[in-house]
Amino acid sequence: MPQPVAIDRQRLADPALLPLADKIERGVRLTVEDGAILFRTGDLLGLGAMADAVNRAKHGNLVTFAANHHINPTNICILRKTCVFCSYARLPKEAGAYRYTMDQVWAEAATANSTLTREFHIVGGLDMHAGLAYYTEMFRGLKERHPQVHIKALTAVEIAHIARIDKMTIRDVLVALREAGLDTMPGGGAEVFSPGVRATIAEKKLSGEEYIGVHRIAHELGIRTNTTMLYGHVESIEDRMAHLAMLRDLQDETGGFLAYIPLAYHPDNNELGETLGRTGTATTGFDDLKNLAVGRLFLDNVEHIKSHWIMVSTALSQASLHFGVNDLEGTVVREKIYHEAGAHTAQAMTLAELLRLIRGAGKVPAERDSFYHVIRTDFEPDLPAAPALAGAA
Repeated sequence: MPQPVAIDRQRLADPALLPLADKIERGVRLTVEDGAILFRTGDLLGLGAMADAVNRAKHGNLVTFAANHHINPTNICILRKTCVFCSYARLPKEAGAYRYTMDQVWAEAATANSTLTREFHIVGGLDMHAGLAYYTEMFRGLKERHPQVHIKALTAVEIAHIARIDKMTIRDVLVALREAGLDTMPGGGAEVFSPGVRATIAEKKLSGEEYIGVHRIAHELGIRTNTTMLYGHVESIEDRMAHLAMLRDLQDETGGFLAYIPLAYHPDNNELGETLGRTGTATTGFDDLKNLAVGRLFLDNVEHIKSHWIMVSTALSQASLHFGVNDLEGTVVREKIYHEAGAHTAQAMTLAELLRLIRGAGKVPAERDSFYHVIRTDFEPDLPAAPALAGAA
């Protein structure tokens, strides 16, 4: 249950927020209905003040980031025609389709020994030729070449796909991947759990209950995971809150989630954006900040809330540090998925720029490991030139 937190009520312009502030101050858990009120308020600064108070009680002024490197080994995906929000996937013979050989993976990861990279973040498509053998060979090879680098890899959707094509249980797949070197899992593939929304944007994708089931098994095996929600497309506030409630319930049960990352939908280069007439129109900064703040306030049992600057811009991610966020990206080396969907952010940020961003918000930057243990806070004596740090959800 949440701990009592002091809130400056003078910063709350919307009277509807006062009863919720009272609950937070008394350490009373917010309900789904309370969360809907937070999403509907026009008092963005009041909402931010509440989320900031809760975040400061947990983390003070510390803002963490990880040094990691994206590897997207294949964009071939059997759901190419049904996940209408995706701009990354390709069919096997479609222009732009690719699947890395192991040598290409080793080449992609080669900079890890000469930079500060501490984590590989590995996700891709649902490729019929990328099953358990493909990924166990990959993970073992990466561990042999880079034993110091943590492997965070494969969404729940990818795990279920491997189990299906290799005719194995989810548990057996996860055990085999863990033995090969898997350390933690990212949170992608959640989208929005509502069956109606999934029928519209990802008809044949893993259901919300199945996504939760994969993460539950991972947690039971001691594999910590992140979790996400894709917002800003066809979902309602009620859909968002039902999604968050399912995440909170699993966290109550297992305690296995490391972080929550709201992901902004990008409408470019995908069928859904064309259908909605949204091409070139991303989510608003107002809604981006609301999703982060509500995540902090409602998910009282998830310690870390992360802003994905690739999706919402560096400026908004900096502002989010006063809306409940305690973790930022570093740079992302060769990130492909969100840039295919129209992300207009850069693909790199130097460590110096990242430190400037965090300090400019009045916060204290700290490099962390994949389990959110602080590694260092003193950077000036050994600032790297380039390449810089890499970060991912």
